[in-house]
Amino acid sequence: MVFSIARRIVRDPALAEEVAQDVFLELHEHLPSLASEEHVVHWLRRVTVHRSIDQARRRLRRPQDHAAVSFAEPGVAEPVAASREGDPWLAERLRQMIASLPIVPRTVIALRYQEDLMPEEIAAVLGMPVATVKSHLQRALKVLRAKAQRLRN
Repeated sequence: MVFSIARRIVRDPALAEEVAQDVFLELHEHLPSLASEEHVVHWLRRVTVHRSIDQARRRLRRPQDHAAVSFAEPGVAEPVAASREGDPWLAERLRQMIASLPIVPRTVIALRYQEDLMPEEIAAVLGMPVATVKSHLQRALKVLRAKAQRLRN
């Protein structure tokens, strides 16, 4: 879960591994203060999302080595709708469209459809109002629909 969330946000497997490692090191330090398994899962999601967003923003500020970026996502589930239909080309296009979204909407989409969280849970993870999460979700879906429509034409 941690690597998968980080991978969707930072779009770089090596950087996602670094984020995951940092998150688990921090978890080791905070484990005694976490009350239950549900609390641990919530804590992991929240810390992973915030660390990943920070890394993605830092990466935007420095030049990117395009040769080092892998577009394959081993171990990360493909988008649900496309994989149900069994169309690998569609799954890849959907993954690319989602990856092209800005950081926060991409994070909201990943948490909603990859992690199957409700808007209220996403709001708790991201520390933002539910209405803002719903707004990001609606705008991101609108952008994805428009990109899909252009793809069909």
